[in-house]
Amino acid sequence: MTRIDRTFSVAPMMDWTDRHCRAFHRVLTRRALLYTEMATAPAVVRGDHVRLLRFDPAEQPVALQLGGSDPAELAEAARTGAAMGYAEINLNVGCPSDRVQSGRFGACLMREPELVAECVSAMREAVDVDVTVKCRIGVDDQDPQHSLPGFVETVAAAGCRSFTVHARKAWLKGLSPKENRDVPPLDYPLVRRLKAERPELEIVLNGGLANVAHAKSEMAGLDGVMLGRAAYHTPWELAQVDRVFFGEAGPVTDRFDAVQQYRGYIERALGEGTRLHAITRHMLGLFHGEKGARQWRRILSEKANRDGAGLDVIDEALDAVDRGREAA
Repeated sequence: MTRIDRTFSVAPMMDWTDRHCRAFHRVLTRRALLYTEMATAPAVVRGDHVRLLRFDPAEQPVALQLGGSDPAELAEAARTGAAMGYAEINLNVGCPSDRVQSGRFGACLMREPELVAECVSAMREAVDVDVTVKCRIGVDDQDPQHSLPGFVETVAAAGCRSFTVHARKAWLKGLSPKENRDVPPLDYPLVRRLKAERPELEIVLNGGLANVAHAKSEMAGLDGVMLGRAAYHTPWELAQVDRVFFGEAGPVTDRFDAVQQYRGYIERALGEGTRLHAITRHMLGLFHGEKGARQWRRILSEKANRDGAGLDVIDEALDAVDRGREAA
């Protein structure tokens, strides 16, 4: 089994980390582990799994995140993902949305560690790649000081060796999914204590990390960090990852170079019938904080969704950035 390096990863984010987003992020960092959006096990097993799970080999290393609570169904979905080439299968035990709760998966499974253990065991028996878990520190009225260690102990006994912990509780009643990303207080020390008490397990920190520098500073005593919204809204942050976390030169020299290196992927995707907007929506934050950033966002937002929009729209947006810099 190939060891997956989880020192730095980009979080699975619904409606965001699709294959076009991941291909763009891979241009910015060779070393970060990338995750898919959560795919539900029923959708993988009963739907068009090729369309749902397809990815570009250039995205590797890339992990598939699954949602579900039926061990047999999750095992089948994991088997399908592994057969398609995913380097890891991750079980979602952290998403707090109403839709996820109604399907009895996501964060509500924090209350059912024995079921999660059954799911992990079934998935591990089905595949040869790593099976990991992404969870919260607790839900609702649980006391995380007790619920998190107990949850991890039960699931680890089923063979899970790697846990990514979003260091907030999820309030399934009373808070929206958006509020659950910001309102419950962060408890990084609890995650560090978990690692200190279970040194044999891989513990990765997620939640509230503002940028690459913040993630690096909070990694002390842990095995890795996972960056979420900051990686999406300010993707140029990812260009620092290879240097900051791995001591290696990054794959791009500047933002213009990143667009040029992504150009080949864009051409292929457009040739397959993908609309330009489906690709460029993930690039809107590339020039965040730079002169010309507003023009970049405006042109891509206004013109990429037009019928027949192509690379000329991106060239126009880049020219606008250049003009903005010259005028500064």
